[in-house]
Amino acid sequence: MRFLLDTDHVTIIQYETRPDYLNFKAHWARYPPGDIAYSVVSFHEQLIGAHALLNGARRQEEVIRGYERLGKILRHYSEAIVLPFDAAAAAEFDRLRSLRVRIATMDLRIASIALAQGLTVLTRNTRDFGKVPGLMTADWTV
Repeated sequence: MRFLLDTDHVTIIQYETRPDYLNFKAHWARYPPGDIAYSVVSFHEQLIGAHALLNGARRQEEVIRGYERLGKILRHYSEAIVLPFDAAAAAEFDRLRSLRVRIATMDLRIASIALAQGLTVLTRNTRDFGKVPGLMTADWTV
């Protein structure tokens, strides 16, 4: 394994957002599928989004769309390598907090998983992830 997807890249893959998706796929084609992993944190973030959509639904069409999104997320992650937020990641998270790294909590958790596993984070958010000492990032949408 070499890479960990940030949630923004996961969304691009799921919805095939062009032209970002085409750029991403061109990069991905250079690596075997086992080189790229997802995180349970991204899964969590996407579930939060689907949950908010369902909670805000006012019409049946919106409820249907919310459950379709949940189904898509479930199918997508069930076919992927999904890394946990384990004790090693938690230790990295605590270390980064002690260094006063100031980025969003979910991003810091993703960065912690990547550091614990020695992976590069694939993200469009290189500005925030770039604040994490020792973390390597790349943006495959360009």
